[in-house]
Amino acid sequence: MSIFDIFKELDAKKAAPAGAPEYIIAGLGNPGTEYLRTRHNTGFMALEKIAADAGAPVDRLRFKSLTGTASLGGHSALLLKPSTYMNLSGEALQEAMQFYKIPPQRAIIIFDDTTLEVGRMRVRRKGSDGGHNGIKNIIYLAGSDEFPRIKIGIGQRPEGWDLADWVLSKFTDDEMAALSPMFANASEAVKLIMDGKIEEAMNRFN
Repeated sequence: MSIFDIFKELDAKKAAPAGAPEYIIAGLGNPGTEYLRTRHNTGFMALEKIAADAGAPVDRLRFKSLTGTASLGGHSALLLKPSTYMNLSGEALQEAMQFYKIPPQRAIIIFDDTTLEVGRMRVRRKGSDGGHNGIKNIIYLAGSDEFPRIKIGIGQRPEGWDLADWVLSKFTDDEMAALSPMFANASEAVKLIMDGKIEEAMNRFN
């Protein structure tokens, strides 16, 4: 074995930094006050609920994101809100995954879904992007679709609406009231997924 092979082998065996998180939980959305309460920011809102429950502020700028660290059900997690805008969410997630050597199976993504009505949620072990540009970018850059995911319904696009206009429209007060239990459910689902109980999460919340 040459010296170059030895260095290559050592590099491949490098551990993640000490105290590194076991999981990444990423809520997708767009940064900026103009996007508050918009349908595309449902992932941000769910992540904020998880952070609040854990008493973990998400305010440190790293990996092209606002981040925080939390202990959830005995597991350490990096909470991630990409600052890249939705269509480039994969850039932020990929940086964090590479730094901490987190495989796709331990990166949980929370995002909006137009095929589900407001007040509904779906947990999946993996899957295609389903036409969601943030997920499309994540799958493209990671080279894998094996991300556990929590999809929160934002309602189908009304007839005559452009899709981009719909996902950037704001929730009504009634819709926000219907969403609130979904954020609590997402928080519970994340803990089950980290415990290796994704089937239970699907049975309870789908």
